[in-house]
Amino acid sequence: MFKTNRKSVQGYRTQDGAGVSLVRVLSTKDVEDYDPFLMMDSFDSTDPEDYYRGFPMHPHRGIETITYLIHGEIDHEDSLGNKGTIHDGDSQWMTAGSGILHQEMPQEAERMLGLQIWLNLPKSEKMTSPKYFDIKGEDVPEVKTEDYTVKVISGKFEDAQGAKPHHIQATIFDIDLKDGKEIEIPSSSDESAFVFTILGEAEINDELIKEKTAVLFRRDGDSIKIKASNGDTRVIYFQAPALREPIAWGGPIVMNTNEELNLAFQELKDGTFIKEQPEGEL
Repeated sequence: MFKTNRKSVQGYRTQDGAGVSLVRVLSTKDVEDYDPFLMMDSFDSTDPEDYYRGFPMHPHRGIETITYLIHGEIDHEDSLGNKGTIHDGDSQWMTAGSGILHQEMPQEAERMLGLQIWLNLPKSEKMTSPKYFDIKGEDVPEVKTEDYTVKVISGKFEDAQGAKPHHIQATIFDIDLKDGKEIEIPSSSDESAFVFTILGEAEINDELIKEKTAVLFRRDGDSIKIKASNGDTRVIYFQAPALREPIAWGGPIVMNTNEELNLAFQELKDGTFIKEQPEGEL
């Protein structure tokens, strides 16, 4: 049985960071519906003026940030001395946990195309050790047919097993679907699931969905159907168990109570925000 579409959120053009032009899709008003997914921004530009100013050093606590690039290059570094570069096809899963300061600076490219999504951490793991979980494009398994290519970033599709996250076991697929073709994606009936149309329009469960739209599904079936009906289409599929916990969100910090949120910002002022070194190396 196919799941039915519950809600659609059309992205809108805005600016963030030091003046980066991006498409904001999910935000504070969507947290209850898309739980445990929080904010999602999409990058899509052929003009470096849109993004070169980047996101200078800023804090995070209580969440994971997942950056996925289809095309482009982003240099990043943090207050603990870690640094590296995200390239075409790479993903970076950053667990902010107890607190980290970092910056992300896009580099000039023929096209900057990708997204960043914030994944909430459960109450019991909000203050976990900061760490990075890098997934190189060449390590992402693919399922290819004449009709589509599915890159399995995390989770499992058919026989392809993607990465296994440290905390929330989120599933992420990058699906490139040829014009006129369709695909059926198995989808757990007890988890939050949505599709983001990052390139082109798609028919999702027979409803035409515009580009840069996040379509949330009801938990009334065990699969979804996607069809490229107006040219080739690229969508990102997300799925994860909902936390159903209180959310106190202030800028780049997401906690469970206002007291925890106020404490985090006070610690930023006092210089006590950073608690420990991250685990592992970049």
